[in-house]
Amino acid sequence: MKIALTIAGSDSGGGAGIQADLKTFHQFGVFGTSVLVAITAQNTLGVTAVHAIPQETVAAQIDAIAADLPPDAFKTGMLATAELAELVAAAVRQHGFRNYVLDPVMVATSGDRLLDPDAERTVRETLVPLATVVTPNLDEAAILVESAVSSVASMEEAGRTLVGLGANAALIKGGHLPGRELIDVLVTADGTRHFEHARIETTSTHGTGCTLSSGIAAGLALGKELPAAVRDALDFVHRAIAAAPGLGAGHGPLNHFVASPEQG
Repeated sequence: MKIALTIAGSDSGGGAGIQADLKTFHQFGVFGTSVLVAITAQNTLGVTAVHAIPQETVAAQIDAIAADLPPDAFKTGMLATAELAELVAAAVRQHGFRNYVLDPVMVATSGDRLLDPDAERTVRETLVPLATVVTPNLDEAAILVESAVSSVASMEEAGRTLVGLGANAALIKGGHLPGRELIDVLVTADGTRHFEHARIETTSTHGTGCTLSSGIAAGLALGKELPAAVRDALDFVHRAIAAAPGLGAGHGPLNHFVASPEQG
């Protein structure tokens, strides 16, 4: 059985973060391990508290995984502080972890910035060059490339910039663009590919980025080429949104019980 690792924060509401990642790994048929970098108090209405895990405890978790359950692929989500982001980058290099999906969690659904400028700079300069693929939404892409991203053309340009910064590939998520069709743009050194899905009018979008990035990581752990891993993860997320259970009074969770491509 293949192993996938998530390095991220927890979501007490169960729809995003570590919880969403492990649910997704399970559906894709890979064994999920985790390194917790922050504890959040949140639900579908928002985040009310964040507690960053001490650096030595984060390092110990990574060392424990590397020593006994080395991952075939891994992802990072919310890393909370510049110091934790730097620690994770150093540990990734030290242990030679491969197949890295970087979900640069920087902006909340409300539009609030989740990282301070120093942490954003660390993600751009230290983590992006390690990434097999980086998966920003439009707001996060704009922060990373320091330029507005508000059209398909600018998504393509942002992807090329991120590849120029050292990422192997960039998947710019177009969910915040207007229109009836969703367009996500994958940029690699070999060119650009668009993935299109019909927009689903719903408020059940909590955890979409976490689920997508963990689905891509699961695919890479299973040995898929990156475009296939991206395609399958996007399809999983689209169906999970369509089948959302309607929980909570705010932005509800997806339905992680939908079948993955591996389940037919």
